[in-house]
Amino acid sequence: MALKIRLSRAGAKKRPFYRIVIADSRSPRDGRFIEKIGTYDPMLKKETENRVKFDEERARYWLSQGAQPTDRVARFFGQAGLIKWEPRETPKKSGPRPKTLERMKAAEEAAKAAAGETPAAS
Repeated sequence: MALKIRLSRAGAKKRPFYRIVIADSRSPRDGRFIEKIGTYDPMLKKETENRVKFDEERARYWLSQGAQPTDRVARFFGQAGLIKWEPRETPKKSGPRPKTLERMKAAEEAAKAAAGETPAAS
């Protein structure tokens, strides 16, 4: 069974509140979970102590059992010093795709060829 440490949404409309839970990866986001280990209240200021609360001992236990934290939970654990956390690299657009590059190159060669023929005919 693949375990995830993830956020489960609670709270009212436009007033989010999340529980940090251990769940089977196949379970729905707000569905069945194994254990609740903490809470996250994004409505509080970042400096507030109660914004993120979780049981570090239980988090260590579940990490040792192979549970994988989601990106947001990994950030919380990294700030608490439980795991080494680095921001995930997002793929950057490096430019046109290979097929587009071929077409652009062919168009340039055709333009050069056309430019080369015009002065020779004069």
